[in-house]
Amino acid sequence: MRPTTVNRLTAVLTPLGWGTLAGSAVLYAAGFALGYPEPVVLATGGLLALALSLAWTAPKPRLEVRREVTPLKVPRGEAAVAVLNVTNLGRRALSGLRAQDRIGASEHTVDLPRLPKGGARTVSYPLPTDVRGEIPVGPLLLVRADPFGLTRRVREYGSPVTLLVRPRTVALPVPPSGRAHHLEGPTSDNAPSGTVTFHTLREYVVGDDLRHVHWRSSARTGTLMVRQLIDASLPTTTVVLDTRDLTEQAVDAAASVALAAARAGFPVRLITGEGSVPDIKDPESVLDRLALVRAGTAGVTEPMRVARGGGSLALVTADPAEAGRAAGVRRRFDRVICVYVGAGQVAVPGVTVLPMAALEELPLAWRSR
Repeated sequence: MRPTTVNRLTAVLTPLGWGTLAGSAVLYAAGFALGYPEPVVLATGGLLALALSLAWTAPKPRLEVRREVTPLKVPRGEAAVAVLNVTNLGRRALSGLRAQDRIGASEHTVDLPRLPKGGARTVSYPLPTDVRGEIPVGPLLLVRADPFGLTRRVREYGSPVTLLVRPRTVALPVPPSGRAHHLEGPTSDNAPSGTVTFHTLREYVVGDDLRHVHWRSSARTGTLMVRQLIDASLPTTTVVLDTRDLTEQAVDAAASVALAAARAGFPVRLITGEGSVPDIKDPESVLDRLALVRAGTAGVTEPMRVARGGGSLALVTADPAEAGRAAGVRRRFDRVICVYVGAGQVAVPGVTVLPMAALEELPLAWRSR
């Protein structure tokens, strides 16, 4: 968050302030109408209190404010905090400051200690990470109220940021493909830049082979472009996630399988009942995409049937019937694995079924089978 970036500035009466103003007006009217001085004196006292409160909050404090969310991406259940730094750049001490930060649908309030001239305060507060997905944090409001609680000045700083809560993962070996050379990893020295099949054009980076420069595109764009080639022999790991009756354990298992393949440099394809999940390019995108997966109503039988074959297929489901249907695509893949998230045992001919009640059970089951 950039320091001293103020988007909005408002000075308002609090509910107590409005009540004091209305009460003073009524007392004035009653005092003049009835000819009693006491109500007028009370009304005058109320208006004087309002005037003093407005004078207290009227000056615009000079503040340098930074709020950082760290980390911006976190596995579900792990710690994430917001760190707020406030520095008083003015000539007077400030008190009565309160920070209000919106976190998702709730609001977090922090009372700041008195800020002397040139003084700084740092406070931190935890952010919720028990629910996977995007959690908006902000905007941050600094509120300064008078000692009577009649008026307040509200300043908005910076812009909201987004905390991304990703699935939890466990370390797994590369999903087996059924071909010996695949188990040893990519056959080229650098799989994403192999020498078999043209994949796409990208900008040149230092170290690229100049023989791969695409001169026609470079002349047209004004930027040196090179051909990106991939090793077509690398097996694709297809991860199919059944989102009906979706549980966090199922998402965690799918993320663990996909991440194992992506970190080893193998292509990864993610499929749910709603279709393929796009833009799976690296381990980070695996986690980012699965952080946003939501429960659906469509099964995965049809997506499995039309999925491109080859490599390994890993189905993550809580439906025994869906696990049985995985046998129907067995011939199109080198290896079919079903991670069954549920109680009991499921046996499917030609399919390796790994029962899992908790994520911590997956590595042992994965290695033993």
